[in-house]
Amino acid sequence: MPDFVDRVVLHVSAGNGGHGCASIHREKFKPLGGPDGGNGGHGGDVVLEVDPNTASLLDYHRRPHRRAGNGRPGQGSHRNGAQGDDMLLTVPNGTVVKSPDGTVLADLVGSGTRFVVVEGGRGGLGNAALASSKRKAPGFALFGEPGTEHDLVLELKTVADVALVGFPSAGKSSLIAAMSAAKPKIADYPFTTLVPNLGVVSAGDHIFTVADVPGLIEGASEGKGLGLEFLRHIERSSTLAHVLDCATPEPGRDPMSDFEVIERELQAYDRALGDRALSDRPRLIVLNKVDVPDGRELADLVRPEFEARGLRVFEVSASSHEGLRELSFAMAEMVESYRATLPVEEPTRIVLRPAGVGGVEFQVKALGENTYLISGAKPSRWLRQTDFSNEEAVGYLADRLARIGVEERLAEAGAEAGATVMIGTEQDAVVFDWDPGIAAGDRHGLGPRGTDRRLSDW
Repeated sequence: MPDFVDRVVLHVSAGNGGHGCASIHREKFKPLGGPDGGNGGHGGDVVLEVDPNTASLLDYHRRPHRRAGNGRPGQGSHRNGAQGDDMLLTVPNGTVVKSPDGTVLADLVGSGTRFVVVEGGRGGLGNAALASSKRKAPGFALFGEPGTEHDLVLELKTVADVALVGFPSAGKSSLIAAMSAAKPKIADYPFTTLVPNLGVVSAGDHIFTVADVPGLIEGASEGKGLGLEFLRHIERSSTLAHVLDCATPEPGRDPMSDFEVIERELQAYDRALGDRALSDRPRLIVLNKVDVPDGRELADLVRPEFEARGLRVFEVSASSHEGLRELSFAMAEMVESYRATLPVEEPTRIVLRPAGVGGVEFQVKALGENTYLISGAKPSRWLRQTDFSNEEAVGYLADRLARIGVEERLAEAGAEAGATVMIGTEQDAVVFDWDPGIAAGDRHGLGPRGTDRRLSDW
């Protein structure tokens, strides 16, 4: 089992709303005191929140299915059901939330940033809330709505000011360990670093973060080695530092050729970044391992070539700490220059834009001979709330549909008595036989409590 995961598929389910209660108040010598059924509680939401103490998505790799609590049903004596518990999922800073098709839903940066992934279902109304001058004692209540479900892709992109890029064993982890309090795993073989390492560096009054991006080799942008898995951790960095090994024993390698290879991989990865292209980021050259005699000689040899390209060059040794102070101040200067270009953050002004009123609430579609489909958010939601074993509840549904003009639209579409009316989708619909002889809102259609003569033949 890995101990660091930066990409997971998460299956989340919001809580279901609790059912409303159908109850009649009863006391001694007062058997029918009126409806007193309480409402059901709303289902819990699933919420993502940035937690600085969370460093990986490992927990969601192990347990990818998460569900919020269900709302409790209402009870008699006007007792409403309890709300379902929200499911709060903490994620690392820099987590990107995507849909399975790659659409970005949220980019979570900053401690405490929250994003409601799925909302819980609304609780059903009890018969006390459904009472009206027409229905003084409803013998039914509404069902709670089911919570929504969603599949998400979570990707972690490290939030760091400076990204150290270079070949395996170039000394990136050693530099982070020497410049900060971080203690990454270090060894003298390739691919020692299997996860991005982060360190906090102080240079005078300036504080910034440095990240080690592991596994960049030739062909990394095409999936070779580990580089493709971790290239996205460079995206948020404002500055790139090429860490070049001046004492590599591998034949055919030298700082200049290593630099050219890494630059080509970064440019190849640029195509997927658009405006955030890595080729536009300021960069500097770190010639590492100059404590080795051959390393210092090679560094002195290649330094003029880099400076001729307009790049700042620093000769350092992670082992002896030579040149690290100058390097840290140069990094701080570049980071501060970048931060100075950022727009000044103004206090967030929350603007509420309620959904427009009076829009299209449903559609009527002719499917065939005297067959019609009614679709829309409201009719579909009302179907989920209806107890079809209770005739009065079905009559209430008919009244609700009449109030938004369904019957008039059916008549305009050419529906005749006995028409087959489907509500929902063609694959999953509730089917009615439409009888325009009795208006859905006709109060004389009501029989004794719990019955509705309009539905006697249903």
